[in-house]
Order: sequence, then C-alpha cells, then structure tokens
Amino acid sequence: MKNAPRAAIPSGMARLLKPIGSCLILPLGWFCHCPGIAIAQITPDGSLNTTVIPNGDRFTILNGTSAGNNLFHSFQQFSVPTGGAATFDLVNTPNISTIFSRVTGGSFSRIDGLIQTSNGNQPVSLFLLNPNGIVFGPNAQLNLGGSFVGTTAHQIQFAEGGSFRADTTPLSPLLTLNTPIGLQFGSNAGAIAVQDDAAPSPIPSQLESLSGLQVSPGNTLALLGNGITLVSGNVNSLNGSIELGSVQSGTVSFSPTLNFDYSQVEAFNDIQLTQQSQIIGVGIGGTTINLQGRNIQIAEGSTLLIANRGSLEGDRLSVNATELLSLSGTNRTRTNGSRIVTNTATEGKGGDVTISARQAIVEDGGQIATQTDGSGVGGNLSLRVSESLFVNGTPSAVFTLATSIATVSSGAGESGHVTVSAQQLQVLNGGTIGSSVFGLGDGGDVQINVSDSIEVSGVNSLSLLPSSLSTSTIGWGNAGNLDITTAKLAVREGSLVSSSTGGVANAGNLTIRASEWIEVSGVAPGSFLSSGLGSNALILDPISRAAYRLPDVPTGDAGGVSLIAPQLRVLDRAEVGVKNDGTGNAGNFEVHANTIILNNGGAITAETQSGNGGNLLLSVQERLQMRNNSRISVEAGGAGDGGNITIESPVILGWENSDITANAIQGNGGNIQVTAQGILGLQFRDRPTPGNDITASSEFGVSGTVRINTLDVEPSAGLVELPANPVDPTQQIVVGCADTRNNRFVATGRGGVPENPSQRVILDRAWVDVRTLSSDRAPLAQSPSAPESLVEAVGWYRNPQGSIELVGTTSSTRGSSLSCLKDAVPQTSSNLHEIPSERSPEL
Repeated sequence: MKNAPRAAIPSGMARLLKPIGSCLILPLGWFCHCPGIAIAQITPDGSLNTTVIPNGDRFTILNGTSAGNNLFHSFQQFSVPTGGAATFDLVNTPNISTIFSRVTGGSFSRIDGLIQTSNGNQPVSLFLLNPNGIVFGPNAQLNLGGSFVGTTAHQIQFAEGGSFRADTTPLSPLLTLNTPIGLQFGSNAGAIAVQDDAAPSPIPSQLESLSGLQVSPGNTLALLGNGITLVSGNVNSLNGSIELGSVQSGTVSFSPTLNFDYSQVEAFNDIQLTQQSQIIGVGIGGTTINLQGRNIQIAEGSTLLIANRGSLEGDRLSVNATELLSLSGTNRTRTNGSRIVTNTATEGKGGDVTISARQAIVEDGGQIATQTDGSGVGGNLSLRVSESLFVNGTPSAVFTLATSIATVSSGAGESGHVTVSAQQLQVLNGGTIGSSVFGLGDGGDVQINVSDSIEVSGVNSLSLLPSSLSTSTIGWGNAGNLDITTAKLAVREGSLVSSSTGGVANAGNLTIRASEWIEVSGVAPGSFLSSGLGSNALILDPISRAAYRLPDVPTGDAGGVSLIAPQLRVLDRAEVGVKNDGTGNAGNFEVHANTIILNNGGAITAETQSGNGGNLLLSVQERLQMRNNSRISVEAGGAGDGGNITIESPVILGWENSDITANAIQGNGGNIQVTAQGILGLQFRDRPTPGNDITASSEFGVSGTVRINTLDVEPSAGLVELPANPVDPTQQIVVGCADTRNNRFVATGRGGVPENPSQRVILDRAWVDVRTLSSDRAPLAQSPSAPESLVEAVGWYRNPQGSIELVGTTSSTRGSSLSCLKDAVPQTSSNLHEIPSERSPEL
C-alpha cells in the first residue's frame, strides 16, 4: 500500500514541531505512528452489536445498535488506509438517518481513504467521536447523503437525558437517545488535523466537485476538537455549511439542523490554516462558514471563501477568536496573500463577513473583503475588536498584494458596507481599510469607531501605495461615505484619509469626530508624497485609465468634508481639504474646533481646475494659528470661480509668510470673510507678497472681496446725552460758603478704612509698598495710652506750615464769613472760633 506523502512543515511552526522517537508533537496535540502497530484498520470493541468485515484495505460495517432513526457503533480502532474505504452498510437497518460511531481505544483515527454509506432509504448523517484525535490525509473523502461531524469530544448528549460516551460503559437506555443536542469535552481531548499535498484547487464557476474534504450539497461538515490544524488542507461545501470549532473544555450545543452554540464552552483552543489551506463554500445562496476558537491563524496564502453563483442570498462567513486573529501573507516563494472573502458573480447577494476578536493582525498581503462582480449586492463586512487592530502592509520583494480590509464592486451591483470597531487602530506601510468601485455599482459606506486612537502612517516602499482609510471609485458608480469616530486621529508620513474619484462618478463625503485631536503631518520618507485628509477627484496614470476605460480627466465631483475636534493640527507640508483636478466641482470643507494650528507648510485648501472651487468654513472657539509658510486657500485653476473662505475665531495669528487666499485664473476670485476679535500678523493686500497676506484675486476675471469684522467694544455704549443749550459757568460757582450752624463737612473717598481724624489729611496713593518687613527687626514694647476724645469740627484754618487743620472750638472774634445760601444767618461770636487773618478764602 502506498503511503500518503507527508505535508511540508511551515518554517514558522518549526520550533513547535518536535520528533520524539517515531511520534510527532503538534501545537494542537499528539499524533503518533509507532512501528509494529497497524493503525490503518477498523476493529469493533464488542460493547455494541457492531460487525466489521475486512477485505484488504476495505471495510464493511454492519448492524450496530439502533434507537429510532439513530444507529450506534463502537470501535476499538477506526482508521481508513490510503486508497481504502469504510462502508456503513445499512442493509439490515435501512431506515436509519443518523449514525453515531465512537472510538474507545487509545489511538487516534487517521482517515486517508473513503467513508461512505450504502443501502439506506434516506440520506444519512455520520458522527465520528474519538477523544484521542482525528487526522484527515490528502486522500480523505466523504460520500454521505447527509452531514458529517468529526469531533474529539468525550460524549454526545441527547435531549432525553441520555448520552453516548467514548468508552465501553453500557449504552444509555435507548429511549433517551433520540435527539442529539450537544458535545461534552472533557480534559485532554485530542486535536483534529486536515493535511494535503496538492496544489489548491481554483474556485469553480459552477457547482462542480471541489477537491478535498466535503459532504453532499446542502449539508454540514463540522470539525470540533481541542485544536484544529489545516496544513495544505482543503475543506469544502457545495451550498452547505462548514463549522470549525476548537474547544478545550465545556459543552457545544447544536440544533437538529446543526447550528452550533458555544455559549457553554469553558475554554477554547487554537485554529491554524497554513501552506495555502482552503475552506471554500460555493452555492446558489445560504452557504455558511463559521470558525470559533481562541487564537485563529490564517497564514501562508490560506483562504476562507464563500462564492455565490446563484440568485439567492443568506451566505455568511464568521470568524470568532476569543484572543487573537492573525491573517498574514504567503510564504517566500509565492505572491498571493491569505484571504477571508465572500463573492457574488450573479444576481444573488454576496455573503456577509463578520469577525470578532480581542486583538487582530492583518499583514503581509492579508485581505478581508466582500466582492461583487455581477449585479448582486456585495456583502457587508463587520470587524469588531475589543482591543487593538493592526493592519500592516509590510514591504517585501514578494508581497505585491495590498493588505486590506475592504468591500469592492467590480460589476453592476453595489458593494457592501464596512464597519470597524476597536479600542486602538494602526494602519501602516500601505495597509488600507475602505470600499472601492471599479464598475457600475455604487460603493459602500465605511464606518470606523475607535474608542482611543487611530494611527495611519507610511507608504508601501515598493508600490508607493499609501496607508489609508478611504472610499474610492474609478468606475461609474459613486464612492461611499467615510465616517470616523475616535478620540485621537494621527495621519502621518504620506498616508491618507480620503474619499476620492478618478472617473465619471462622484467621491463620497468624509466626516470625522475626534474627542481630543486630529493631526495630519509629514511626508513619506524619501519621497514627495505628503500626508492628506479630504475628498478629491484625481487624474490617474495612463495605464489605469486605459485599463478601466476612463476619461483623461475625471468628470465627477469631489465630496464634502466635515471635521469636529477640540484641536486640528496640520504640520510639515501635510494638507487637508478638497480638490478636483477634472471638470467637476470641489466639495465644501468645514472644521469646527477650539484650536487650529498650521505649521511648516501645513495647508487647508479647496482647489479645482475647471469646475467651481469649494468653500472653506473654519469655526474656531479659541484661536487659529499659522506659521512657517502655512496657508488657507481656495483656488480655481481654469474657468471656474474660486470658492469662498469663512473664518470665525476670537484670535487669528499669522507669521513667517503664512497666507489666506482666494484666487482664480479665468473665473471670478472667491470671497474671504473673517470675523475675529484680534488679527495679528496678517494683513489684507491686493496681491500675494512675501509677507502674511489676506488676498482675493483673479488673474483674468473679477477679483473677490475681503471682509474683516473685528469685534471691538460698542462705541456708543455708556454715553450720556448732553443738554442742547450751553450752560453759563458763572451762574454755577460761588465764591465761598459761610460756616453756619448745624452743618457738616464730609470727605468721600474710594471706600475702605476711613482716615484717622487725629492725623494729618494726606492724598490717596495708587501705589503701596506691600513688601514684608525684615524679620530681624526687634519688636518694641508700647505702653497703652488713653484714647483721645473726639470733638466735632466746626471750622478750619491754614496753620503757619501751610497745612489745613479742622478746629472744634469758636473764638470770641467774629471772622469774615461766606455763605452758599441766599438767606444766610449772620454768625455770632458764640458759635464761631476766631479765625486767623491768614485763613484762605477758598477751599
């Protein structure tokens, strides 16, 4: 008997695969081939009424123990040699619909031949239960009318309370073995491996047979073990379902239609696909692929694919990793990357892709995508990562494919939508997340929600493709909208966040909400590619225009852009805005922020060549700062009119040749309206100068206008209306006031502690020295003195030193008096002090 060739071991797994004698340790379990023990055989264990008739490398299995439509078999060993066959002959039990077979010995099952049923009256499904492990070789085949479940669980549970255990304990009462509902995994369950050495088969255009492990159309192929490995392995389904579940302990429930539920699993294990392994579902609709595990690795050109070739919908591809999902590129001798893809080439809707993980890495040409090549709508793509998502197009001489998470329309159907959620997101070295249009259908919307930070940085050094979050079209369908919500967004080193068109259709709108800041900065190292954020209509290279039958210049419009963040920073030659290099219009660009900072050539622009220029609206709550050749501009390069600039900011600062311009060539120049409390550095000028300019001009058309509104204090506020007739001051002033009885002299200051009446009156001072007295001054003891009694002042005079003193007694000599009253009462010596002759007649 010819032995099956051994599959090559991936170099990345070499440290995990170690030979021990004639045994091999895989990361997912033990697989041993010991000399002298023939594992390629099938023998019953005698616990049930199982009969095995060998004929060379072919085995016929009869009888068993039946319970209703179920048939139970028990084996000491169960392995099918290369080219051999194991046939479950139902001639004695023709009405069976499900066969349950267990392996109670200590060896794993190696299946490298055919497993089939015969002489049944209806399609029959098969459960193969071996807790020691199951290996499917390159020649393994399943010829069953129903579904196949291969599992390393320890027992199968039934709804009636019974169980079918993988040991020789007596069978549960037959009345309790009607409806299977779950798989119970005990400790140290074995793994499942699928191996092949053949080249991967192409995706069929019709429902012809696929090479590899598969069941009849419309049924389920399920592999559930404590670790699952595919090494160049192929698992396929025609219009049915494929289930891979890696369970370490716990219970997997399932319905009569084999829909699996992992909610009672206590611990998961890993799933690995390497060396161009394939899991492919092809059908007319309703095909599903589901992977459930701890760490799921899809590497070295391996593929998960559902292709809809019919008119129905319902395709679904799901990957759920409780820890890490890793999707990496091919080996060093091939150029195709690993993929998770759904596709439709007809009127049927493409399958949805749903992925969840704690962390996810997509790199080295890995792709997650939904595609439509026909008139059917492409599937939606949902990627939910609770912590970090890393998309890295690592440059290499053999990695020519872009690393991407995207939906694509190449036909008449619309592409699906993309939804990405994570705590942190990094897109580096040419990686991309977005949606693209190459045909007639419109592109899907892209929604990215990242609670902490997004970093988009760098370009692929070979292809010069920038890292990007984007929606785009180079076909006849419009690009989708791009919506980003995060705390911090950084776009650096030549990367892009954009919605663009290169053809006749329109670009989509871009909306970004950041709770902390947005930064766009820098250029790609060693190149002229600057970082950018906005919406564009761009001229493609001649090769791309010829390949997609595009006009020389785009005719579609650029989309609108809205940024909402506390701070926007545009630095180091980076540019944000809207642009149209074709005949269409540039979109509108608006920013709502507390602070906008432009530095080292940073720019906010709205540009067009032939269409009308876009408008810029900058609504700033605190300040707009421009330095080192930064600019805010709207420009129309051809016959189109320049757009308008509207800036609202309390403070605007412009230094070192930073400009605000609205210019046109043949059309009319745009208008600039600035509303601010203060503008420093910038000045209005007719034409640009080496200084800091605010200009609105047109070379051959009508120049625009500049309107600057400075919010000063209202000039009429606080004014008092004056009388219309002049007042004669001589009638308002008297020469002096008489010191009559019962009057007071009041001095009113600015508040605070009143002057001491026993000290000399001094002027108020605006400056007071409050310095602390030196600490080395010795305190002086003072004897308390009796307070002086206060006497009300009734007069005043100027003493010989020229100071004015208030006096509280009257003299017997009447002094000259002046009265402020018309009917002044003459003063007598009884109530008036003698006033010296040098007393001043004026106060």
